[in-house]
Amino acid sequence: MSGTSGTVLVTGGFGLVGSATVRRLVELGRSVVVADLDTPANRASAAQLPAGVTVRWTDLTDAEQTSALVSEVAPAVIIHLAAIIPPAIYKNRALARRVNVEATATLVRIAEAQPTPPRFVQASSNAVYGARNPYKSAGPVTADMPMKHSDLYSAHKAEAEAIVRASSLEWVVLRLGGVLSTDPNAIPFSADALYFESVLPADGRIHTVDVRDVAWAFAAATTADVAREILLIAGDDSHRVLQGDVGRALAESRGLKGGLVPGRNGDPNSDENWFVTDWMDTRRAQEALQFQHYSWQNMLDEAQRRAGASRYVLPVFAPLVRAVLKRRSAYWKQPGQYADPWGAIKRGIGDPSPDS
Repeated sequence: MSGTSGTVLVTGGFGLVGSATVRRLVELGRSVVVADLDTPANRASAAQLPAGVTVRWTDLTDAEQTSALVSEVAPAVIIHLAAIIPPAIYKNRALARRVNVEATATLVRIAEAQPTPPRFVQASSNAVYGARNPYKSAGPVTADMPMKHSDLYSAHKAEAEAIVRASSLEWVVLRLGGVLSTDPNAIPFSADALYFESVLPADGRIHTVDVRDVAWAFAAATTADVAREILLIAGDDSHRVLQGDVGRALAESRGLKGGLVPGRNGDPNSDENWFVTDWMDTRRAQEALQFQHYSWQNMLDEAQRRAGASRYVLPVFAPLVRAVLKRRSAYWKQPGQYADPWGAIKRGIGDPSPDS
């Protein structure tokens, strides 16, 4: 099979998943080239890369730059992680399409034209199943279930998947669950991010996963006997949680007990007013990639250890944090009983609807 040796090209290599995947590949002794945008933040991240990793500053929406990248690197494997995800995707619709769909199509076309075409490992998402009402949907989702376009993100991921799967390449698609990190600085907070978290139905099902396990899966997918398979990447069964539990548990592990505002539950009678997450059947992926190492409790325990002195300081500020977050919540003084994620996103961030 392809990918057992040679260079691995990682697009979006300075993102949350990309950084962890690069580290895992280096641990395995692989030759790695990171392709990402030339920004001050990425320059700072580049200075922290493990020895031997090469960086190629590339705008994947530029076909000439992408062609030069692939022809000069001549990778054995491409791990394609570069993407614009929620909530930013809803504010930058045109750019998101260029990155998520058009750049994927360009990269696939260029990869197909190489003298020795690489294995292509595509980062997808469980969002491709669309909005999932836990009161009506039988779970967990499986690789062969039909896709549904509930929002711009689910539509883009489904379209990108279709491009990859229709190619002549030796492809692998990894559909990711809710990726988390125990590093308190790994996921930057912003007003949009806090607002976005507040729109999600608290009783929606989400299957989380430690970013290190995701990295392990991507690295394993470069060589495993999984060509032309769709694999679902999430944590073990302890990671099958509810949306409202995630932020609360992580906040409490860092000392902010009682600091978050409970969100609204979803409408049990609606098929659409839910977010694009659910529990996932990871059995085939685990069998093939052996990537699940960190349980939900492992993550919480480690997050608590890494919180350091803040665990003793943050409780003092919990009431203030709660008061501020309450007023910034998507449903502050909004009518209704149930969560309305798409309406709240449109009201506070941008149009979430699929491309027409």
